Amino acid sequence: MPADPALTPPVPLPSPALIAAHVAAALAEDVGSGDRTAALLAADQCSVVEVMTRQPAVICGGAWFAEVFRQLDPRVRIDWHVSDGGQVEPGRVLCGLEGPTRALLTGERTALNFLQTLSGTATRARRYADAVAGLPVRVLDTRKTLPGLRTEQKYAVRCGGCHNHRHGLYDAILIKENHILAAGSIAAALDAARAVADGVPVEIEVESLAELEQALVAGATHVLLDNFGRDQLRSAVALAAGRARLEASGGITLEGIRSIAETGVDDISVGDLTKDVEAVDLSMRFLPARVAG
Repeated sequence: MPADPALTPPVPLPSPALIAAHVAAALAEDVGSGDRTAALLAADQCSVVEVMTRQPAVICGGAWFAEVFRQLDPRVRIDWHVSDGGQVEPGRVLCGLEGPTRALLTGERTALNFLQTLSGTATRARRYADAVAGLPVRVLDTRKTLPGLRTEQKYAVRCGGCHNHRHGLYDAILIKENHILAAGSIAAALDAARAVADGVPVEIEVESLAELEQALVAGATHVLLDNFGRDQLRSAVALAAGRARLEASGGITLEGIRSIAETGVDDISVGDLTKDVEAVDLSMRFLPARVAG
């Protein structure tokens, strides 16, 4: 079986060090002091296996999948047939693997966990991207991610054709209702944010057209419209034209996102991209006829 080809993902991968660290943590969680079941097999036994999908999907997570086996046994070779961002139909073989049977069995669940979860995120993102195709709007993710997998899920969102909002609390300022209450007013909150922004973006959340006007008067350039109805969104777009970038948020569904996009907002943030992920149904199958002793 040929070595793993250099398939290029549609967006840059996170750093190899981060991928390696996250995979090491996942293996430590699953393998612990050792795989007692795999130890039943001879150490020199080798096998050939393939991974296939049982449902339509956008594939994502190949680097994490491969890193699992690299850490367990670098003799495992992977031949990929689809790269991150690729769309596949049921029955499609995603990759073939060849190497020591113990390593293949030990890594199976951890590797598939990464691949099926990130493919689930990318698949969902593609559905949202397709729903607003042709409209000048960005669909953004949120911080509602699976603990420990934020970097991976935000990468998967991009592979699915959507976009990233801030990564965490450190790379942008988002002033929400409680921040405004603590600061005393929208204007005071914006002034305080600009004083400490140090070059990061500043966005403020509003809950009415009156609050939007206050934010615009105070110089806001990015405004999040929280749970605005369609008519309110259209009015907000007219009010803010040429003055600020507008983001719709709150209760966004796949069925309703296009009508929201048609109001003219610039961005739509969707927690559903990452928080309610349905893993893609994948299978790793050993090929008995090609097992070598």
